[in-house]
Amino acid sequence: MKKIHFKNLEEYFNQEVIIEGFVDSIRDLPYVQFMVVRDVTSKVQVTIEKNEENASLNKIVSDLTLDSTVKITGTLIKNEKVKLRGMEVIPKDIIVTSRCLEEMPINYKDPSSSLLDTRLNYRFLDLRNEKNILMFKVQTKLINAMRAFVLANNFVEIHTPKIISAASESGADVFAVKYFEDEAYLAQSPQFYKQMAMCSGFERVFEVAPAFRAEKSNSYRHATEFTSFDIEMSYVDSLEELMDFEEDLFIAGLKAVKEAYEDDIKRLFNVEVNVPTKPFPRIKLEDLYIELEKEYGFKMDYEDVGDMNAESEKLASKYIKEKYGHDFVFITDFSAKKRAFYHHRNNGVPVGADLIWKGCETTTLAIREHNYDILVKQAKEKGLGKDVAFYLDFFKYGCPPHGGFAFGVDRITMLLLGMPSLKETMFLFRGPNRINP
Repeated sequence: MKKIHFKNLEEYFNQEVIIEGFVDSIRDLPYVQFMVVRDVTSKVQVTIEKNEENASLNKIVSDLTLDSTVKITGTLIKNEKVKLRGMEVIPKDIIVTSRCLEEMPINYKDPSSSLLDTRLNYRFLDLRNEKNILMFKVQTKLINAMRAFVLANNFVEIHTPKIISAASESGADVFAVKYFEDEAYLAQSPQFYKQMAMCSGFERVFEVAPAFRAEKSNSYRHATEFTSFDIEMSYVDSLEELMDFEEDLFIAGLKAVKEAYEDDIKRLFNVEVNVPTKPFPRIKLEDLYIELEKEYGFKMDYEDVGDMNAESEKLASKYIKEKYGHDFVFITDFSAKKRAFYHHRNNGVPVGADLIWKGCETTTLAIREHNYDILVKQAKEKGLGKDVAFYLDFFKYGCPPHGGFAFGVDRITMLLLGMPSLKETMFLFRGPNRINP
């Protein structure tokens, strides 16, 4: 008999079934035993009367420990008196496939009972929590819907190297690794390789893969290793075209999540899944500064002028929500000093934007500079030389106009579900002070 996921048990009433899962709870009463078993999809009650016929089964259940795993053969019946889904399995055979041998070091059913660092030490147990399992189902649905969207729009999936010979984008914030007798680096992003694909004539590419940043940041939204969803597309003539595409991408992802998990997200996270409408509001950075000072008395710190910081991002979202009733906003016209050398500039202003969602930057979009001479000049302005020489070579042999963006999968999961930190939305978090488990 093929494995039956518990969510599909309604299709098997009055039939013999074989179920496998974790023991979630046990009630051992004078005349009956109740055991709740769970798999990744749902839970079901197993009911064993205490009598001579069931003596061997009663002994197995009496000796069971919570979070052991079992394989049960029995008959599934309807029973409206059972609060859990109105059904129960009456077993004829119970096999203990593994036994939980020790007391749990954390109570994964009550995350508030342990410090976050302790939970991360035992992440393999913490992930058994129902919310965590749902979180990764939501993330899977979101990313697969976005993947389906780009594939439907003629994108090619690429897999770029993560061990590289020169530091990407800049020499700072990279992890150096020994590569046989030489030194290599872990890639900060696939940025240069995405653009190489444009030079290769691929026209539209995407990648969902790890990226590495050697930043000693302990903020709620940074990690030293994260999963990045990258987009690059040729023959993009305007920033508006790029923003329009990202709007459609986010709408496709959030619509799929809402259709699949809206009720579960509301029940477990107390969050409404809002599918945004187009167009997302746009505002120039200088205009935003004016509005934030007028509305909230906010003035940008001197060192951040020409850019955004965490406080301004939160206020920008507040302002846009109050004025437009929207959760998203594109902020444009950043300072060239604050943007990468490969951004195309119009009269000295980078042609790009940051997408802010729920008070946090999710994406930097940009039209790229594809003219070799200008790229060389802008790289020199940033003090970049031989580290980007291989990249500059791409543009000597013809390259179409192009642009793109990327976002962190873990960060958008955090924002979608209203989680306080991406430490909780990553399968295993990596930060300046954490490299285990």
